[in-house]
Amino acid sequence: MKNEILQLAEMMKKAQRISFLGGAGVSTESGIPDFRGAKGLYMEKREIPPETILSHSFFMREPEVFYKYYTENLLPKGVQPNAAHRALSELEKMGKLLCVITQNIDGLHQMAGSKKVLELHGTALSNYCMRCKKTYDTDYILSHLPLPKCDCGGLIRPDVVLYEEGLNDQVMREAAKAVSSSDMLIVGGTSLNVYPAASYARMCPGTLVIINKTPTPYDDYADLVIRDPIGQTLSSALQLMKQGDDSQC
Repeated sequence: MKNEILQLAEMMKKAQRISFLGGAGVSTESGIPDFRGAKGLYMEKREIPPETILSHSFFMREPEVFYKYYTENLLPKGVQPNAAHRALSELEKMGKLLCVITQNIDGLHQMAGSKKVLELHGTALSNYCMRCKKTYDTDYILSHLPLPKCDCGGLIRPDVVLYEEGLNDQVMREAAKAVSSSDMLIVGGTSLNVYPAASYARMCPGTLVIINKTPTPYDDYADLVIRDPIGQTLSSALQLMKQGDDSQC
């Protein structure tokens, strides 16, 4: 057992109010590709860059091209929560975890059982008509390609934050409040290069743990940095923490 896992288990055991901030790396173990990794979506050579396709202006200008890329690459299909999602759900049930703050749009935290999930970039599991605001599920989107339209004739769009769009102010405030009131922040699966999400790493007045395969700009501020896969790391630390509790009964 690595010393870092033992340290994390001890930190989690002592903490009373944990927040978790996660990025694309949390879902890669479920088979969802990340964005800026070696095999990430943004590293692919395309005639039109993904950042352009996933922008508000491009969606409005070329919605059919947008939907082709979006449904093929970002819309989660047949994926399941992994060990990281399940460990976080268990921490919440134990009364340790205040909330999950995620940059992901796949809904896997909720599928794993987490109740308090703040989705900074929205969710791919919900869609709405831009004209009348009627909502639609992903099955409707997939069955009405290449261009999903509402019964009223309006264009349907995913309930996700596209490039050129701002994040939801209420979600951002809730996330900042949760982190600021925590005695431990676990950051996982994110390079901490995307703002404003990365700014939360400095808001926690307590312990900061970063679990990411590659270095981040905030590693020097962290009390513990772990480079191992996040699912294995969290599940192992959780088991150690629970074993310690059981031994004291």
